[in-house]
Amino acid sequence: PGMPACCRGRCIVGACWFLMCAASAAVTPLRHNYYALRHGQSLANVEGVISSDPAVACNHHGLSETGLQQARRAAEAVCAEALSTGVDGVAIVSSDFKRAWQTAQAVHTAVIARGLSCVPASAVCAETLLRERSFGTLSGGPDSRYADVWVHDAVSATHTEFGSEPVTSVRERAWGVVERLEAELPGRCMVVLVAHGDVLQILQTRFACVDPRTHRSLPHLETATLRRLSLPLGAGAG
Repeated sequence: PGMPACCRGRCIVGACWFLMCAASAAVTPLRHNYYALRHGQSLANVEGVISSDPAVACNHHGLSETGLQQARRAAEAVCAEALSTGVDGVAIVSSDFKRAWQTAQAVHTAVIARGLSCVPASAVCAETLLRERSFGTLSGGPDSRYADVWVHDAVSATHTEFGSEPVTSVRERAWGVVERLEAELPGRCMVVLVAHGDVLQILQTRFACVDPRTHRSLPHLETATLRRLSLPLGAGAG
């Protein structure tokens, strides 16, 4: 009583997201341990620009010197986590955008140097479905414009303002990677998903079983930060 109709609607939708996700998790617990790793500081971060166009980001806007140092520290964090959790191997799956790819390569180098098993042993797995969310006409412009998209995200997970990719599309493609890895990877692996701010923030809503419109309310994932992604109520592997 007393709750505005718009708020009641949001609460109902949020509850539906949780119930659907929780039901799925209860039936199909994850076999592997999943981690989000945002790329290290990039030249785009330094320049303060949005870089979501594959034609640009696959070849430019790699890591800054600070970003390379961050990637090496993140790589050590991955090795320490793999050792402490006793997994069968480490699978490094990365966006093919240059900044993410360089971060993933640093992780791969460290894993091999520490004598840990890498799955596959020879290389990082390139995954275009982990590319940064498209920000449409805002790509190439100032990163202060992210907020202009996020304000619409909070209202609609399907909006395409400024030609941006809908939140639901990002969530579905990123979760699709998880589902495929569950089916394809052997044993029990530590899966490191090396990607970008919005992709990983939105993917976290699927693991947390919350309304995807709330992705900006989840703890912010800083550059080169490793974060465990688990389904609620201990449903995830590990």
